[in-house]
Amino acid sequence: MDLTYFRTFREVARRASFTRAGEELGYAQSSVTMQIQKLEREYGVSLFERYGKQLRLTPPGEALLKLAVQMLDLYDQSKESIANQVNAAVTIGTIDSLAAYYLPPYLQQLRQLHPGLGIQLLPDSEAELVAKVKEGEYDVALLLDRHPADASLRCITVREEPLVLIAPPGHALTAAAEAALRDLEGCELIVSEGSCIYRSTFEKVLRDNGVAYRIGFELGSLEAIKHCVMNGLGIALLPRIAVEDELQRGKLAVIPFRHPDLRFQLQVLLHPKKWMSQTLMSLIGLLTGDEAAAERYLTAITSEQLND
Repeated sequence: MDLTYFRTFREVARRASFTRAGEELGYAQSSVTMQIQKLEREYGVSLFERYGKQLRLTPPGEALLKLAVQMLDLYDQSKESIANQVNAAVTIGTIDSLAAYYLPPYLQQLRQLHPGLGIQLLPDSEAELVAKVKEGEYDVALLLDRHPADASLRCITVREEPLVLIAPPGHALTAAAEAALRDLEGCELIVSEGSCIYRSTFEKVLRDNGVAYRIGFELGSLEAIKHCVMNGLGIALLPRIAVEDELQRGKLAVIPFRHPDLRFQLQVLLHPKKWMSQTLMSLIGLLTGDEAAAERYLTAITSEQLND
């Protein structure tokens, strides 16, 4: 039975008037009357009786009112409880550079929108990010890739994320107007782990074009990579967001090198069957810079899920 009828019944009992209850609830008196009549038919009893101009509950009406109040209170408690659980935590998988240099301001804004929200931010490899979104272990994942990372997942492209080839200030190639592939012959690279998509793509570009190179250091820390470059131990390809501060302070310099295969998009991955909470909608709206558009997009996803 529609809980609206019980709310109307409770209001009529409080006001002792169909008219005043309708005014409070925004219903016409005829609508209030119809709802009370439906309740009376459902229970097979009269809920109100009149003594002159006075409206009061019948004994069955008094018994139902006690139960209706309990039901409505329990329903309100359930909504609050479930809302708290929905917003209790969000699990975000991502790569190191985005976790450290891109996401923190957005997470701060998300916490302002949803006070008390718990956030798990878990750096991982691209392969693991895709697998864990598929398995439902991550609510959402952010990564860099040239193409949609997996055709079976929902992919929202946020923006192109520039990569830069960095060197210590004063490196010969930083003064060039534009560095060509041949200028990188014999270069010593400082690289991140082998699972890094932009590292493997860069090495493939060098190999496919016959450019000899050497791996000087393989490091799991972006900070360690930057400090090794600062100390003249090699050059490195990193997302610009990870080195912006050092570039501005003159601790690192950019080699003006570009290649069409080294263009990467920042992508948000979602499972196509993922239930979209308000928290997730807010997060994606913040990342895309358009909460209204994100909500429309995700509402469309939710509609598809309901129709499946």
